[in-house]
Amino acid sequence: MIAERTPFVQATVVRARRPASVRPGATARVLVDGTIEGFVGGVCAEESVRLHAAQVLETGEALLLRIEPGEGDGDAIDGAVSVHNPCLSGGALEIFLEPHLPAPRMRVVGDTPIAHALAELGRGLGYEVADGGVEPDDAALVVASHGRDEERALTAALEADVPYVGLVASRVRGAAVIAALDVPGAERVHSPAGLAIGARTPEEIALAILAEIVATRQAQPEIAPAAAEAGRCCHG
Repeated sequence: MIAERTPFVQATVVRARRPASVRPGATARVLVDGTIEGFVGGVCAEESVRLHAAQVLETGEALLLRIEPGEGDGDAIDGAVSVHNPCLSGGALEIFLEPHLPAPRMRVVGDTPIAHALAELGRGLGYEVADGGVEPDDAALVVASHGRDEERALTAALEADVPYVGLVASRVRGAAVIAALDVPGAERVHSPAGLAIGARTPEEIALAILAEIVATRQAQPEIAPAAAEAGRCCHG
């Protein structure tokens, strides 16, 4: 699932009090559609696990789920949330919910010093760096090819609604390339790509571009399509 960039939540029982039907160490995967593969408690626990797994997929933050007899407020405090066990048999569980989300993917087009520096620095910041065709879940596409295959790559990224699309070019040439794009949203292309920090070397330019990508993602937070689907599944 990790290799296929499929989000899921790993659920692990860390504490169980009788008459719970499961023991510590039991694990399961919770898929984006709410399917639970494995066993971390019976029907009394499953709905809470599904609901809070969807929350974990949305936030990307791990959570300790406490399912206990009596009233539970459902509010998260210091990474833990307590909910009511609806079963008459009682019992208590603590289940650690750990999200596994694909790393943001950045497409780099070009075989230039800036492209190489961008790929190296991007990997160091936790991005999956790829070339080739654009996919809808890409976080960014940067063209640093000195004029080769620019319009095709930019058009594909805009049509796929990639959040950040950048072109490494002078201000004059960049404006000309953008004006030639026959696709809606061409004004979204960042050119010259990167924040204006006075960058000169390939490494400095790569840093400026990644800073702009981070700023763009922070300004427009997004939920991966699969995580959004999980939220619709389990929140009704």
